[in-house]
Parts: sequence; structure tokens; C-alpha cells
Amino acid sequence: MKKLFIATGLSLAFIALASAGFSQTKTPRITHRQIHQQHRIKEGVKDGELTRKEAVRLEAREAKIQQNKKEAKADGVVTGKERAKLHRQENRASRAIYKQKHDAQTRG
Repeated sequence: MKKLFIATGLSLAFIALASAGFSQTKTPRITHRQIHQQHRIKEGVKDGELTRKEAVRLEAREAKIQQNKKEAKADGVVTGKERAKLHRQENRASRAIYKQKHDAQTRG
């Protein structure tokens, strides 16, 4: 019985430590923006506002942001500076999507 309590206590301690570590690496706003921008790209292709080449370029940009987000999380803490960099990249990507969707090129 004593071993069961010790095992349970250690398990709970491990879960608590793991949860504390993960809480500092959460980036829900960035994740939400990535999902929204992926949707915008797909809609642009579907509606003919984006050519395939434009979509590929925009997707590559989003993949680079995802890689940067993964690197920021690698050490267990996403700093304010890293978070600001990711937001800046998302802002630029959003502007690029808008520009590509509203230029004169259409999928033909």
C-alpha cells in the first residue's frame, strides 16, 4: 500500500512539473492565426484568387513560421522577444496573403 502511495505521489508530481513546463510554451494566438491564414490560402485557391504558384509560396512562408515557432518552444520557454518575432512574421504573412489575393493574377 505504501508503494502505491509513493508511486501515485511521484506520478502526480511529474504531471505537475510537466504541466508547469508546457504552460510557458503555449502559443494559442499564433496557432489560431496560423489556422486562419491556412484557411484564407485554401479559400483563395478555391475561389481562383490565388494561382498555384502563389499558394505554394504562401504555404512555404507559413511552414517557415511553424518551424520558427517550434524552435522558440525547443528550450521550454517562449520569450517575449520570440513571441513578438512570431507575431511580426504572422503580420507580414497576412499582408502577403491579402496582396496576392487582390492582385490582377487569377488562376486560369
